[in-house]
Amino acid sequence: MAKIAMIGAGSLVFSKTLMNDFLGTPALAGSEYRLMALTHKRLDRMHDFVRRMITDNKVDASVVATTDRREALRGADYVVVMIQVGGVEAFRHDYEIPMRHGVDNCIADTMGPGGIFRAQRHIPALLEIAHEMRELCPNAILFNYANPMAMCCWALGTVEGLQFIGLCHGVQTTMDLIASYTAKPKDEIDFVAAGINHMAWFLKLEHRGVDLYPLLKANFEKPGYYVNEKVRAEVMRHFGYFMTESTGHLSEYLPYFRKNQKALEAYCDEPAFGGETGAYYGYCAMIDEKFQKLDPLSIESTKLGPRSAEYCSHIIEARETGEIFRLNGNIRNDGWIDNLPRGCCVEVPIYVDRTGLRPTGVGALPSPLAALNMTNVLVQGLSVEAALSGDTELLVQACAMDPLTAAVLTLAEIREMTAEMLEAQRPWLPQFAGKKLRTVPAITVPKDVKRQGVPLDPALAIANRFGKLAEA
Repeated sequence: MAKIAMIGAGSLVFSKTLMNDFLGTPALAGSEYRLMALTHKRLDRMHDFVRRMITDNKVDASVVATTDRREALRGADYVVVMIQVGGVEAFRHDYEIPMRHGVDNCIADTMGPGGIFRAQRHIPALLEIAHEMRELCPNAILFNYANPMAMCCWALGTVEGLQFIGLCHGVQTTMDLIASYTAKPKDEIDFVAAGINHMAWFLKLEHRGVDLYPLLKANFEKPGYYVNEKVRAEVMRHFGYFMTESTGHLSEYLPYFRKNQKALEAYCDEPAFGGETGAYYGYCAMIDEKFQKLDPLSIESTKLGPRSAEYCSHIIEARETGEIFRLNGNIRNDGWIDNLPRGCCVEVPIYVDRTGLRPTGVGALPSPLAALNMTNVLVQGLSVEAALSGDTELLVQACAMDPLTAAVLTLAEIREMTAEMLEAQRPWLPQFAGKKLRTVPAITVPKDVKRQGVPLDPALAIANRFGKLAEA
């Protein structure tokens, strides 16, 4: 039966959710679950809870817990990774330091300085896992849940021979919303979605062969619909397509929505829907504080519920049974999207059966959509290169290319912010050990300074001449 290693099993939300899915899937009966975390506190609580789930629901399964990652990986068929290096303490720096410098965040785990630094923490750990898998379980599939998804999967794509997929729930949960916004049953809507993680586009939306876009667009011209999705609605109104991420996330990936107070008030002012400042960090800090005071799992019901929106159990089921399952997943771009760079991470339709993961090529995205994706892909590439090389200049340059950061800070301010984040997070950034950011001192230019070293540009000379004539 399947041997499933859960790396980062102290994760309260993901471990509980995925174990509910696995244990509730008949095709996975008899499977062995290996829960692994670095410390025992949360691991032991999760181990005890899973044992009670197995016993109380009379499931044919076994579970073990270990702090030895190699022990968990040895001979595994599937490896589920849900790590958070540095935990809430590191996340606090991702959120608070950019805020002090004027970069307003809602989620701060995918793009922006927070997403870039989370990638610096996660990529070295993920690559360690990947290389150990090539040694200890070379035929296993790695399921990555660690954000920033695209940056992490881009780095995983550099490991030769590794089978991996990055999993998110943006597509399937957005389809629930689209079904609601169009009043059509979700299982009757045909769609094709592709792009990058958290910015994939619904290239086709049809109900029984009829294009749903005219209805969706017409509804979003109505205030009652628009108020739910201000940022996503604005992007569709100006670029023509609906995409897979919420207002809170998307508002951080583009320069239009959080760059000043006016923009925040216009697009991010609804507490339930609008991506309010610090929403995700506040939630994580609250959960962490509660976990410190009590064990939430001690009062959680062990009764198995319906399968969640997560794809993981369905993929393993398809792999074990041969029954085809379709999903959208994050993989290395080996030609699946023509007008995004080869080697980057793309989110595309994928089919799974007993033979494994079978991605589907979608050709070229409409050029405006590819252009928006590229504003993020360029940042992702620099971030991955920084994590792999330990080059501090690439780190500051990744932050400088971030669309929102560039909209609110100068280059000198970005360097100052990056330096502060680097110093605050050194305990979790081994690739930058002993390395500091280069200092670029400010230059004061006196008003009467004379140009030196190069002749005056001819166009500028002409402009000066006409300026003097105008004064005369």
